[in-house]
Amino acid sequence: MTPRENLISLYRRQGYEHAPVALPLCPSLREHYASIAGDAPMGEYFDYPEGFATRPTPGLNLKPRDPVDWSVYFDEPLKAGTTFSDYGVGHEPGSEAAKHMTYMRHPLGRASSLEELQAFPFPELDTENVQHMRDAVEATHAAGLLALGHMHCTVWEAAWYIRDMTQLMMDMTMEDEKATFMLDKITDHSCQRAAAYAAAGADVIELGDDVGMQDSIMMSKTMYEEWLQPRLARVIAAAKAENPDVLIWYHTCGYVEPLIDNLIEAGVEVLNPIQPECMDFAEIHAKYGKQLSFHGTIGTQTTMPFGTPEDVRKEVQRNLEIAGEQGGLFCCPTHMLEPEVPWENIEAYVSACKEFKTAGG
Repeated sequence: MTPRENLISLYRRQGYEHAPVALPLCPSLREHYASIAGDAPMGEYFDYPEGFATRPTPGLNLKPRDPVDWSVYFDEPLKAGTTFSDYGVGHEPGSEAAKHMTYMRHPLGRASSLEELQAFPFPELDTENVQHMRDAVEATHAAGLLALGHMHCTVWEAAWYIRDMTQLMMDMTMEDEKATFMLDKITDHSCQRAAAYAAAGADVIELGDDVGMQDSIMMSKTMYEEWLQPRLARVIAAAKAENPDVLIWYHTCGYVEPLIDNLIEAGVEVLNPIQPECMDFAEIHAKYGKQLSFHGTIGTQTTMPFGTPEDVRKEVQRNLEIAGEQGGLFCCPTHMLEPEVPWENIEAYVSACKEFKTAGG
């Protein structure tokens, strides 16, 4: 099987030949990789080209518009070097010790009326010009790789990045029309993006909103079912209407077991990251492994930064064995690998996946 065929079969729990790998490196680790590998692709450096199975697909472009002066949405001047997203979310540099981390600034955090939200200069998506997406998917497939459509921060996170989490939580709690407007606006954009990815032929669409914390869900199940689940379901339905075979992958950090049934009901097919610090993969797999596949499970708060290479290898082996010969687990770090992760542990992760054998392999 090609890397693409292997990963699709794994996600569909139909068996697989080799364990794929993913290495989300922070900037300092990317610099380290470049210092030891130069421009070599990771598959070449690790002598495991079949393990690196995915390639991102560019998304919809924005319609041209005049530049926006985002500073008018903030009371205090922002530091030099602050950057803004297309939605006006500010990323203000932190101290040198913060490395790549930034302070997030919310342009609608001080808004007090629905009219202020309605007047905000949201970008418009260019849904007419999508040939670049189709061309990218075609090239990815020609290389034997799986085409990803990346849409993290699908509804909840994108909305609170703009509005501010506290403000949006209060809006939702008070049944305020500002919450309805904000969440619907973001959902509409996400529906357009998801439909475009699916129509272009992407194999997997990666959705996501963090709705879990370290030991609890971020809001009540009732609030989630009222405000977020229906909107996530709308986004997934928009993708499936264009291509029923597209796989729906969903990221949420933290403890989310109380919401897994809701995610399945909304249409999620692959769940990331199953943080071992919050949830036990064996228990989650036993309960949901016939309905869901999984991505992640190798702790980036524990094993990757603070374990030994042997700890890493054992965790990879354990989790792949739990998933079994049929697959259903893309075993990889649960989040970005940060500066404190020893390179030896990264090498151990890749080698453990490379050495894992299935009946199909």
